[in-house]
Amino acid sequence: MAETQKFTAGDGYRLAYQLDGPEDAPVVVLANSIATRMRMWDPQIATLSRVRRVLRYDYRGHGESDTPPGAYSVDRFGRDVLELLDHLGIVRFDFLGLSLGGMVGQWLGIHARERLNRLILANTAASLAPAAPWDVQIRTVHAARDNRDIAERFISNWFSHEADDPRLAPFREDLLAQDRDGLAGALALVRDMDFRPTAQLIRAPTLVLVGQYDTVTTAAHGQAIADRIPGAGFITLPGTHLTNVELASEFNAEVLRFLS
Repeated sequence: MAETQKFTAGDGYRLAYQLDGPEDAPVVVLANSIATRMRMWDPQIATLSRVRRVLRYDYRGHGESDTPPGAYSVDRFGRDVLELLDHLGIVRFDFLGLSLGGMVGQWLGIHARERLNRLILANTAASLAPAAPWDVQIRTVHAARDNRDIAERFISNWFSHEADDPRLAPFREDLLAQDRDGLAGALALVRDMDFRPTAQLIRAPTLVLVGQYDTVTTAAHGQAIADRIPGAGFITLPGTHLTNVELASEFNAEVLRFLS
């Protein structure tokens, strides 16, 4: 596994990233769900790094990256990706984003059309309006004395596994360590983003993956994205929210088929 490195974004904050796979292979960028670290993609690295140069990173406010004051915006998160790619001298790329990562992917599909080859949007939405429930979540995060209740709420939304399933342990660990200011800042991003008027501007070949039992970003949310993007593919997996973990083999197969 590659070592974690850091680069400084245009506003002076440092973000962590890793690169795996052959240096001369085409690049695919992986972007996480909220309140996770780049190791969320561990089930994909061995498979993808055989055919791609795999770039993954921690959002600002997450993992080993800096935590600037919130609220955050999808525009800033999208520019973080472009600045990281510029730092590494990467011009063109594929992009795979899950949940919050899929929101960043939609921004890139609209604002970096000349650089984006293929786009995979997994377990995500073009909008999660209305704002009021997100305001409640943000207040709850700020008021919490620790992350225990937050962690269990996220885990129950992400997986259908039993609580003692060993695959859940690293996610619970990361949630318990998650900076609450970073989490609240990213929740504000989710509250404020809305790609419903602009998703049709995405021109990169696009695949939308959904979880049949996802209650966070439902299959209907994914279908609405696919309906807006010209020529987008749509696949349903029999899983919950983090389908890349819950159904890693099926997820990897669909990703590889599309990228190939």
